[in-house]
Amino acid sequence: MENINHLYWRAGFGLGLQEWQDKKNWSVQRAVDHLFAQAKQHSQQALTKDTFAVTTPSMSDAQKAETRKKERRLVVLQSVDWIKRMASTEESPLLEKMSLFWHGHFACQSKTSLLANNQLNTIRQHALGHFKDLVLAIARDPSMIRFLNNQQNKKLKPNENFARELMELFTIGRGNYTENDIKEAARAFTGWSSNLKGEFVFRPGVHDYGRKTFFGKSGRFDGTDIIDMILEKRETAHFIVKKIYRYFVNEKVDEEVIDDLSRQFYDSSYDIGALMRVIFTSDWFYTEKNKGTKIKSPVELMAGMLKSLHIDFENELALVFLQKSLGQSLFNPPNVAGWPGNKNWVDNSTLLLRLNLPAYLFNSQEVNFKLKEEFEAKQKNKVTRRLLAKVDISQLYSLVKGKALQEQLDILSQYLFAQPPTISLPLFQRITRGKTEEEAIQLQLVGLLSLPEYQMC
Repeated sequence: MENINHLYWRAGFGLGLQEWQDKKNWSVQRAVDHLFAQAKQHSQQALTKDTFAVTTPSMSDAQKAETRKKERRLVVLQSVDWIKRMASTEESPLLEKMSLFWHGHFACQSKTSLLANNQLNTIRQHALGHFKDLVLAIARDPSMIRFLNNQQNKKLKPNENFARELMELFTIGRGNYTENDIKEAARAFTGWSSNLKGEFVFRPGVHDYGRKTFFGKSGRFDGTDIIDMILEKRETAHFIVKKIYRYFVNEKVDEEVIDDLSRQFYDSSYDIGALMRVIFTSDWFYTEKNKGTKIKSPVELMAGMLKSLHIDFENELALVFLQKSLGQSLFNPPNVAGWPGNKNWVDNSTLLLRLNLPAYLFNSQEVNFKLKEEFEAKQKNKVTRRLLAKVDISQLYSLVKGKALQEQLDILSQYLFAQPPTISLPLFQRITRGKTEEEAIQLQLVGLLSLPEYQMC
């Protein structure tokens, strides 16, 4: 049971109650096969948005400003839709988790909902495919092109932003290229642009067709050639595998395992799905040192709560406020390096909100939302919002009603935690004394979800 919980927290966002009851006694192999089958099915389904607000040259400045305001709102609502999809038992948890990982890896601020939607579709399509296809698709993605200024990358005035981040953050890592490699790579990506419709276009008139020298080789290279040459280096496989290991397995890497996985990844032509299968079916993935060691990101925390409990927010922006306050707003990473993760998720500005969030949700309390960056800058601004939420515990109540308190706590812990914590029975006896059974079970849930161990997976 613990192995299945561990798998579904790392390869997804935990399990819904009915899922947990159905799958808790599955073998790891059966669960992994099911996860990948779901992902394959859903990766072919493109996400669509009904509404986009698009500026046109004929608009006045006031109309353009209003349209951009609408776009910003649509982007944040899109982030809410995505979190709800992560929490849905009708979706593929593995595909959404891999998409979240790549969203942080290819960190990009999407300014419009059209660009955000299209980039997420691109990531979902290639999230478990071949890394080369994913990198090439991201290089041609209009949101990334605009974010890293490749619109301005022209023959007579190369812009090095994308070429630099492609190597430093997206593929091979620092120390494996030279400044001249960046300059030559930038020339190769000249003319890779986008149009007003948010589509990739190649502009031959501004492309540099001259000879370039990259990684010691000379030729009339374009961007595709550069990506191929980067992937020819085994250092690229090592860089990507190490980052995946730290995200899905443990922040403290096992270099021997990394080396082995890197060889397999390189030899498979960078097959992401094959790599993840090896990780999720390896005995070392389920050792005690790799369980309960990862601090949930804000998005993982929110999606996990939504999945475990039936929560209905009256205010659709509640999940937007929580993203900002906890320090992880989808489609708006802090910079091109993405979110630093792990211990950086928890500090003085977020810990109390994380621990008190269950009580706020169950009691629809008012919360002083203070953005992480405001806290760090010691600014006084606060936005008070009421977390109007309805939490339906009827299914969980049916699961444990009529049982002794210790047994109720054991069952709820087995369900809610990747690895059940040590629980003080006297504490829960005190907080539930004199309550009806349903009230007592609600208090148990608040208490369990408020434990520091719930922040881990």
